[in-house]
Amino acid sequence: MSAAPVVAIVGRPNVGKSTLFNALTNSRDALVADTPGVTRDRIYGRAEIESRTVILVDTGGLDEAGDEVEQGAQAQTRLAIDEADVVVMLTDARSGILPVEHDIARDLRQRGKCVVHAVNKTDGLDASIALADAAELGLGEIVAIAASHRRGLEGLRQAIAELLPVAGDDALPDDDGLRLALIGRPNAGKSTLLNRLLGEERALATPVAGTTRDPIHATIERDGVRYHLIDTAGIRRRRGSHEGVERFSTIKALQSVEQARIVCLVCDAVEGITEQDARLAGHVIDAGRGLVIALNKWDALDNDQRRALLVEVAERLDFARFAPVVTISALHGSGLGELTDAIEHIQAAGEQELATGALTRVLRDAVSAHPPPSVDRKTPKLRYAHSGGHFPTRVVIHGTRTRGIPDQYQRYLVNALRKHFRLTGIPVRLVFREGENPYAGRRNVLTPRQLEKRKRLKKFVRRKNRKR
Repeated sequence: MSAAPVVAIVGRPNVGKSTLFNALTNSRDALVADTPGVTRDRIYGRAEIESRTVILVDTGGLDEAGDEVEQGAQAQTRLAIDEADVVVMLTDARSGILPVEHDIARDLRQRGKCVVHAVNKTDGLDASIALADAAELGLGEIVAIAASHRRGLEGLRQAIAELLPVAGDDALPDDDGLRLALIGRPNAGKSTLLNRLLGEERALATPVAGTTRDPIHATIERDGVRYHLIDTAGIRRRRGSHEGVERFSTIKALQSVEQARIVCLVCDAVEGITEQDARLAGHVIDAGRGLVIALNKWDALDNDQRRALLVEVAERLDFARFAPVVTISALHGSGLGELTDAIEHIQAAGEQELATGALTRVLRDAVSAHPPPSVDRKTPKLRYAHSGGHFPTRVVIHGTRTRGIPDQYQRYLVNALRKHFRLTGIPVRLVFREGENPYAGRRNVLTPRQLEKRKRLKKFVRRKNRKR
């Protein structure tokens, strides 16, 4: 599994970059409004482009710099361009091409970037005229889209896929080892934890946040288990930050998540659980990786603070309640045994083969105890289930009328599966398949039972006619 390529969406303010980001990632992570300049920081997400996972970056608009905050936002955008393998240059078909967009196009050419020019808001317009106007930028292939209506996105994905770099070899050895990434905010103790696991000073650990700039790969063996470790640069969200030292940190960390099977989210127990910790946990779950939460610097808290922190974890990371929480002190080495036990349990849970018979029994027991709610006055029927893959654990459920099953009932089924198979720390995805009716769309076709009945009726009629 090679590092995921990076795709950045750039353009002047209010051309629809955040709307396109949400459409490609199937999320609402990017704030969307009619006011230009809403997006200040780079926003990262995962997208599937022609069967390849990419890290998608939404950026602030490039325009004439105003106040200090706007200047910082534009510096963030230019850093995103430097990080990207492919740049999507977005323009507005209704506004036409403005002088600032010629400046952006010139900058992209000077940087030597692979560019796809997408013309947005083409709904209700003559697309050929809109594309002709956009051609004056001279950025190569042009794709007409309407991001808010999800139109033209398939063509855009194909255009991006053609420019993506060829998938390379794994950064880590391809064996039966356990691929573990350490992620977290700066100064949470990731490098100290790596050194403690390795038993040597492999990573520079200092009180200064952001010391680690590039991922560090290392291989160790503990109790017969081979670990391939990745210590990533600290991930910091700062408005208007344009420090070159940290410009690659978030991208490298997210790429490390894609390469790993299990991710250890290291949280600073002294600072508590922040919004960024929750966002990182969400990235891990979206990637389908195993998750363990390590509360570092536990020894620095008193009993009241510890209880308050555990309550905070339960509240702020409620969506990741399936992930084990381990308290550690990377500096002194306490709790490392519990941490490695949790990691190895997650690895075993994620790799276990789920038999079709066992999955179907659990499914039927769950449905029997609590049937699914009716959809359009018709009750869905869930017939059987089988395994569909690992990391994340996928369970394919076959039945009828499954498209309208609410999220709440899906969570109920996931919890039933998780409890029975002890799927601790592993995201579980349900895939519903509708049973095909072999007679759907065919007129005047009888079922085998009806054909047999008709055959008997013909025999009966023939016997009656002979007697006459």
